[in-house]
Amino acid sequence: MYSPLEDPLTIADKTFTSRFLIGSSPFPNNQVMLDSIEASGAQIVTVAIRRIDLSAGGETVLDLLEGDYHILPNTAGCYTAKDAVLTAQLAREAIETNWIKLEVIGDRETLYPDVEHLLTAADELVRDGFTVMPYCTDDPITCRKLVDLGCAAVMPLGAPIGSGMGVLNPYNIEIIRAENEVPVIIDAGIGTASDAALAMELGCDGVLLASAVSRAHDPVRMATAMRHGIEGGRHAFLAGRIPRKRHAEASSQKTGVIGT
Repeated sequence: MYSPLEDPLTIADKTFTSRFLIGSSPFPNNQVMLDSIEASGAQIVTVAIRRIDLSAGGETVLDLLEGDYHILPNTAGCYTAKDAVLTAQLAREAIETNWIKLEVIGDRETLYPDVEHLLTAADELVRDGFTVMPYCTDDPITCRKLVDLGCAAVMPLGAPIGSGMGVLNPYNIEIIRAENEVPVIIDAGIGTASDAALAMELGCDGVLLASAVSRAHDPVRMATAMRHGIEGGRHAFLAGRIPRKRHAEASSQKTGVIGT
């Protein structure tokens, strides 16, 4: 019987039994966030550092999550390599982690990554000792360059952020998975559990999502559905699907049939 304990996800120097990475925003309230994260079974939770006032008093998202989850700060909201590097350095100082989900956005409308600035920031952060997990386009060449720079994982988008369109280019995702030894984690565009399952069936090592759960009518139930979708997709990938064929093929044997 398959068990996540026997099929862990290893990123850099850490191992996780869950292949579901979940964002911490934008939930209706903190209690729904906590209940949804618990239902997801995720061990890695991303937090947008630029959207947290670390100097203010009172309880923050970090206070609610630290100790129970591996916090993965991200550089959401950065549009230049300089801003992304500075945000990563502030995150390392504030929460004492060298892990960073690197985002450098090139356009406010599409929220697509700026590849030039992304590569520059990734190079600088890796040299500075960070464990870098970059959000990138579903371009095999860009992913290969990020891996060559020393990134611990690559996180190609399935579709634009928050679009819920699913995995729009499965062919590219399969190429990225086949060409790189580091974990490949789908990030952005997942809308429902079948999207997450497909990403895993393509061979991805994990799925990161946020709005598909936080903006669902029932976030906790959707988190549960996503968890099962990811686990089911992993089962299917490891089991190996039958090949697609143009014509039917009987599932039962022809030999021994009465009248033949």
